Amino acid sequence: MTNNKINIGIAIAILALTFSCRKVITLSEEQENGQRPADWTTETHSNNVEPNYGVVFEENKVHKIHIVFTSEEWAAMQADLSDVLGGSGGGPGGGGGGTFSDQTPLYFAADFYYDDKQWYNVGVRYKGNSSLTATNGKLPLRFKFDKSEDEYPEINNQRFFGFKELAMSSAFKDESLMREKSACDIFRSFGVPATRTAFYEIYIDKGTGSYQYFGLYTMNEVVFDSFLKDYFGSETGNCYKPDGDGAKFSTSGFDLNDFEKKTNETSGRDDITAMYTALHANTRTSNPTLWKAGLEATFDVDGFLKYLAVNNTIQNWDTYGVMTHNYYLYNDPVMGKLRWIVWDNNEALSDNRRAIPLAMNTTSTDWPLINFLINDAGYETTYKAYVKSFANSTFAASRMSPIYSAQQSLISTSVGNEVNGYTHLTGGIGSFNTAVSGLNTHNSSRVSAANIYAP
Repeated sequence: MTNNKINIGIAIAILALTFSCRKVITLSEEQENGQRPADWTTETHSNNVEPNYGVVFEENKVHKIHIVFTSEEWAAMQADLSDVLGGSGGGPGGGGGGTFSDQTPLYFAADFYYDDKQWYNVGVRYKGNSSLTATNGKLPLRFKFDKSEDEYPEINNQRFFGFKELAMSSAFKDESLMREKSACDIFRSFGVPATRTAFYEIYIDKGTGSYQYFGLYTMNEVVFDSFLKDYFGSETGNCYKPDGDGAKFSTSGFDLNDFEKKTNETSGRDDITAMYTALHANTRTSNPTLWKAGLEATFDVDGFLKYLAVNNTIQNWDTYGVMTHNYYLYNDPVMGKLRWIVWDNNEALSDNRRAIPLAMNTTSTDWPLINFLINDAGYETTYKAYVKSFANSTFAASRMSPIYSAQQSLISTSVGNEVNGYTHLTGGIGSFNTAVSGLNTHNSSRVSAANIYAP
C-alpha cells in the first residue's frame, strides 16, 4: 500500500513508509502455543525486567510513538466512544460535547512502534472525563500492552520496557502543554507522591495506510502498575481510586463502593472505614489531642498537609475540595497508613475562580479532610510552614523560570507541528508562547500570595 505523506516533514514520511499499514501476523503452530515474535527481547518486551525509567521517562527528549489500527478496529473504537459520550458524537474528527457516563471506554488492538521496534496487538483506549468531550481528535489515551494475550498467547505478559500500562494526557485546556508534566514534577520535588512524566509525539494510522500527527502528549506512569513499587518500595498494600460522593469523606453520601480497588481487589476496605471513623470521631471537639492521634494512626496527615500546601499554592481546582476525583489512596505497608497520591494535573498552574484559597476558609464540612484539619491550630501551623517553605524553595521563580524556559525550547517544534483538528491551541504557536509566559506570571503572583498568607 502506498503511503501519502503528511505535511510535517520528510523524516515523518520515512517513518510512515516504514511502519504504516498494520502488519498481519500469521502464526505457526509453535507460535500459537506461546512462542514469541522474532523481534521479542527480554529487555524490551518481557515482564522479567524492572520498568526502565531511563528509556520510557527520559528527560530532555521528546519521544515518538506510532500506532497502527485496521480500519475496522478504528471505526469500532470511535463507535464505542460515541456510546460512552451518550451517542452525541465525539472522537477524532467527530466533535464532542456529549454527556459523559460512568462507562469506561473499551480497549482495541493496535500495533505499536517505538524506536524502530514493534509491540503487537497492544490494547489502546480513550481515557478521561471532560477531556473526552473535546471538539477535536486530540483525546487522552491509555495503553495496556498485554490486553490481547488471551487471544494472542504469543504476547502473554507483553510489556513496554517493563511497563504493563501507560497513560497519555492530551493537554486539554492547556495551551502551554506543560502543566501536567510541570505539576507532577513540582509535587515530586517537594516530597508529594506523584507519577513520573515525559513528552511524546503520537502518530496514528487509522487503517488508511498513512499517519496522522495527533500532537504532543504527556505520558504518565499508571499508579497501580509501576508507580507504587517505584515510589513506596512496595505494591502489596491496598490502592484505591476514589470517585463519587464517598470520595469527599463527608457524612453525607459516604459509600465504600466509591473507593474502587486497584490492588487486592478481593479483600475488604477496612482501612478506608478506619480512616473515615477516625476522621469523624467525637473526640475532634471533645479531645483534639486524642482525635489527632487516632487520625494519624490511619492516615498520613502530614503528607496530606504537604500536598495541600503545594496544591493550593500552584492552584489546582480539579481535585479534592472542589471535585470528587483525581486522587489515589495507598495503604503503604512501610508507614502503615493511607497515603495521598495526586493525579491529573492538566488544569493546575493557572488562575481559576474555583481554586481553593490558601486559607481554605471557604471549604465547608462537606470536605472534612480540609475543613477539619485547617480548623485545628496545630495542623494549620504545619500547613502554613509547608506553604512558606514550598513557595520559597521548590516553587521559587528563580527555580521555575529556567525549568519553564527549557521545556518551552524542548517542545516548541512538536507544538508548532500540531494541526487543525488535532490540537487544543486556539492560536497556534503564538498561543503556546503566550501561555508559557503566563506560567511565569502565575508563578510570581502565587509566590507573593503565599508569602502574604504565611509570612
